[in-house]
Order: sequence, then structure tokens, then C-alpha cells
Amino acid sequence: QLVESGGGLVQAGGSLRLSCEASGRTDDHYTMGWFRQAPGRDREYVASSGWSAAFTDYADSVRGRFTLSRYITNHTMYLQMNNLKPEDTAVYYCAAGQGGYGHIATTYDSWGRGTQVTVSS
Repeated sequence: QLVESGGGLVQAGGSLRLSCEASGRTDDHYTMGWFRQAPGRDREYVASSGWSAAFTDYADSVRGRFTLSRYITNHTMYLQMNNLKPEDTAVYYCAAGQGGYGHIATTYDSWGRGTQVTVSS
């Protein structure tokens, strides 16, 4: 089970930190990632991490502004989002999978319910 938190309303240029807490079969969570979905748009890749938390990958649209951190021992993952823009407005989802390419949604077999992030201009 994956549970996201930390979403909210923020002005452009502001920051938020999203959290994802994992429970259950966490040994299967080799790859973990963040995706987002804005109204009327497809789900979009944001960032991911392999089992070695030192490896992270980002979508071009967020690289340099967002930072993913993952703590294997307590089964948590965070997404620090800085310099937020109105186009970052979306529901953000945490996902976990047993391996594969982190930027591809089919890599993941567990998804959270999402947390809303709204950035006002």
C-alpha cells in the first residue's frame, strides 16, 4: 500500500514536499517513482529511483526544481518541489514496482491514490 501526503495550494515560485509511505510487501518495491496527472491530460512521469537510492531520474520539465529522496529502511519517499509553476498543477501519484524503466508507467504495479498540488499564478 502506498499513501501520499503533502499536497496543497501554493503560489508560483513556492515550494511543497510530498511524502509517500509504503507498507506491506515493500521488498518488492525495487523501483519507486512519482507521476502526475492534470485535468484532461494523460498521466505524466515526474521522477523515479531504483533500489540504490543514489540513482534518481527526472523528467526534463522538473529537473533542477524537484528532488526525489528515498529512505529504504523506513519505506518512505519524498519529492521536494521548488520554484513551482502553474503548469505543475496536478494530482501527484506515488508508484512502486519490481524493476524496469522508471519513466514507464507499466513498470509499476502499486499506486497510491494521489495528492492534489495546485499552483496559483
